Amino acid sequence: MGFFTKLRSIQTHMLLSSIFLIVLSIFIMSIISYYLTKDAVQAKAQAYTTELVKQVNNNIKSYVNGMKYMSDLAAGNHTVQAYLSGDAYASLQGEKKDKQAIADMLESMLVSRADIASVNIFGYGGQFVSGRKELELNPYIDYQALSWYENAQAAGGVNVLSPSHVQPAFKGRYPWVVSLSRELVSKDGRKLGIFLADLNFSVMNDMFKDIRLGQRGYLFIVDSEGKIVYHPQQQLVYSNLKSEKIEEVLAVENGTFTSDEGRDSRMYTVRDSDFGWKIVGVSYVNELVGNQNEIRFSFILWGFICVLLAIVLSFFLSQRVSKPIKRLQDSMKEVEKGNFDIYVMVPKTIEIGRLARAFNIMVGKIKELMTQVVRDQELKRQSELNALQAQINPHFLYNTLDSIVWMAESNKSKEVVLMTSALAKLFRASISKGEELVSIRTETEHIANYLMIQKMRYKNKLDYQIEIAESVYDYKTIKVILQPIVENAIYHGIKMKHGPGLIRITAEETDTEIHIVIEDNGNGMDEETLRTLLLPGRDTGEGRGVGVRNVHERLKLYFGPEYGLTYKSVPGEGTSVLFRIPKSFRQRGEGR
Repeated sequence: MGFFTKLRSIQTHMLLSSIFLIVLSIFIMSIISYYLTKDAVQAKAQAYTTELVKQVNNNIKSYVNGMKYMSDLAAGNHTVQAYLSGDAYASLQGEKKDKQAIADMLESMLVSRADIASVNIFGYGGQFVSGRKELELNPYIDYQALSWYENAQAAGGVNVLSPSHVQPAFKGRYPWVVSLSRELVSKDGRKLGIFLADLNFSVMNDMFKDIRLGQRGYLFIVDSEGKIVYHPQQQLVYSNLKSEKIEEVLAVENGTFTSDEGRDSRMYTVRDSDFGWKIVGVSYVNELVGNQNEIRFSFILWGFICVLLAIVLSFFLSQRVSKPIKRLQDSMKEVEKGNFDIYVMVPKTIEIGRLARAFNIMVGKIKELMTQVVRDQELKRQSELNALQAQINPHFLYNTLDSIVWMAESNKSKEVVLMTSALAKLFRASISKGEELVSIRTETEHIANYLMIQKMRYKNKLDYQIEIAESVYDYKTIKVILQPIVENAIYHGIKMKHGPGLIRITAEETDTEIHIVIEDNGNGMDEETLRTLLLPGRDTGEGRGVGVRNVHERLKLYFGPEYGLTYKSVPGEGTSVLFRIPKSFRQRGEGR
């Protein structure tokens, strides 16, 4: 039992809370630091990949520019234009001489560039010249239907680079190349033919095969239409065994994006070239931080050390804070034993000092409230005594008996019987059982007898209506609370009124309360009288309001300060009084 008590102590809660907060903070900081470190490494890897892609782009650009230079030489060569234009030669020997000169020029281009597979010119008049003398056109292939040929025609003199492909235009040769083609145009605008330079794909493959971005990273190249120019796993791509984010690559000019593939997520670094290709570096995200395990272990180790230090520190701090609270607890135990003369010394700690001062104030308030409770009980007993004394107004009794004597002298025996019977019931209800609470049914019968007597006295001057729902009859209320209000309405509202007066009593229930309303059409009250009617100690000199205040105080003392009387009055029109009674008290069958 003592162990569980210690678990609920403030020191334990403070210790556990401190440990939890520190561990949570360390955990969050470790996670943040880890991901910041990871992001920094990724950013560095991204910068490295970007620089590498940029360098590859420059290398490819130098190759492509070399091929473009060859096409410019061929396009601007006078002999090439004369040969392809179909101008008449003086002799067949002269035509052969020009063709040989062109072949020698193309061959010199091949000698200067070992990476070039072939350099060729195709005339629209059927001419064909190659830098490799052994090349012959493939009789089974219509080279004019090949993509590099058609694209060059469509470009109108602009160099066109094709993706990597098999070149079938030459007999007995099917090399894997990247082609640069261009339409040759004369100075006067005539279209003469097509220049073709094939770059060995093996050269590009050799250029990129040793480039590694991590253990599995690689480079690949696509053209502006998304066709693969180079890929280290080109056959797998063509056979759909491997896929790339080509659409996303085409949407990026110069930048980076990451694919969402879980552990196989890849970071694509894209750079545009000047010739329509995109060079793409692909890195696997989980390889960018090569020492992830070491970083994790380092963060865990230092986090564990910090947690141990936090536990020790939290223990001493919680003990320091809990000691003055324990002393305050001991003082509270003294108060529980009834010692209200105790005083707690205020410690230096601000919060606990405030708590100690509040405790001292609380003890003083408790002493004051205990004294107030004794005074309130005495006041309640005095109010009850006053209520019993005020139940029978001597003037009312005198006037009633005088009326009975007058009716007897007038031989009105029936009226004498009714008034005497009503007066007897009124006395019996006032003093019966000596209980404070009675049912609303009993209280209604009491006020009905009272009003009957008053009506017989005042004849046509007074009339009354009692309309109370059957459902509220069995709820209880304080005895003799309606009579002082009705009496006040008769003597100060209706008696001085010109014409007949009416008193109407109604009652209804809400979810939690019973509402009883007494209304009269008497003279009413002005605002000042209405404002001071229920104030303690007020006396008009005519006795008006004494019984009303008595009822008001009894309701508040018995049911609580939120209950009592609520007056509304308009001078010359009448007065309305609202009783609010809680539905906490109920007794079935009373008064039946």
